[in-house]
Amino acid sequence: MPLHDALGVNPSTPPVPDLRVADWTPRQQLRVPTTRVTRAAVPAVDIHNHLGRWLTDDWCTPDVDALLALMDEANLTTVVNLDGLWGDALEANLDRYDRAHPGRFVTFCQVEWPLLAEPDGVERLVAQLRDSAARGARGVKVWKSLGLSVRDASGALVQPDDPRVVGVLAVAGELGLPVLIHVADPMAFFDPLDAHNERFDELAGQPDWSFADRSVYPSFHGLLGALEELVRATPGTTYIGAHVGCVAEDLDHVSRLLRELPNFFVDTAGRVAELGRQPRRFRRLLEEFPDRVLFGTDIFPLERAGLETYFRFLESDDESFPYAPGASIPPQGRWAVSGADLPLDLLTSLYSTNARRILGLGE
Repeated sequence: MPLHDALGVNPSTPPVPDLRVADWTPRQQLRVPTTRVTRAAVPAVDIHNHLGRWLTDDWCTPDVDALLALMDEANLTTVVNLDGLWGDALEANLDRYDRAHPGRFVTFCQVEWPLLAEPDGVERLVAQLRDSAARGARGVKVWKSLGLSVRDASGALVQPDDPRVVGVLAVAGELGLPVLIHVADPMAFFDPLDAHNERFDELAGQPDWSFADRSVYPSFHGLLGALEELVRATPGTTYIGAHVGCVAEDLDHVSRLLRELPNFFVDTAGRVAELGRQPRRFRRLLEEFPDRVLFGTDIFPLERAGLETYFRFLESDDESFPYAPGASIPPQGRWAVSGADLPLDLLTSLYSTNARRILGLGE
């Protein structure tokens, strides 16, 4: 009797298809419990979202009443809109959201960093910041263009710890405006686009997102170091490090920053994929710093499925579930996530207390 017959092995070997990895969309066979969490456990503040016309051709949320209905259903009391910009654009955002629906929306301004190429750039930026505060901006958003693309009159990239930036953002602290700052994209975006890059799928589809060329862009850790120096240089300004301090892949680094920089906070926006593959480490971060981490989503336009994924990650103990339900290929990496199963006291601080304190919203 042939050996394969004795072992009960199928003697007919199927042909291996000529399948590109880019076309491989495996379906998980693991059977695990599924918990649907439709509402935040406590009334929540989304500290990081986009409602304006900065990143989209028209209003990112075309139907404000529908947005409010979704917020009510999801137990979101307030959404922070980072798209205020300055001048007329800020006025339009304040009219559409903050003034029309008091308490439900909080709009942050931005400043026009390319003005640093002008001789009076710092003075104009400070004036712009003061004007935005007077109009009703409640904070400042600093985007990754500062460090990656903004240049001064000499043609040099302006880094986050540039003395001119330090001077402007020190004024934000004087005005009582928290600064939500994003200085670097995921680590993999700064690595070569090669066989070792864990975000290859994403970068292959969007190669312009790569910052791997060191002749053009600073290093990832160089940008993180500049952020740290900025925060140290302006102790009177409150900073919220976007996307878990811009380094969700290294929570030990985040812990050190929170330990050493009392004016530094972080949000969870856009990082379920990273936090969900280290849920126990994330929970330890919250246990060590319960008053320093804020709930944010960066889901725009805001929609139910994305919110429920966040709630499921934070509140359930589910294992190995998709962070992007419905996507044939997960956009940020080919892995699943597991829930952090946070207790109510940590959820309360994360969802609400910390943000309300920083924004001055009261209880």
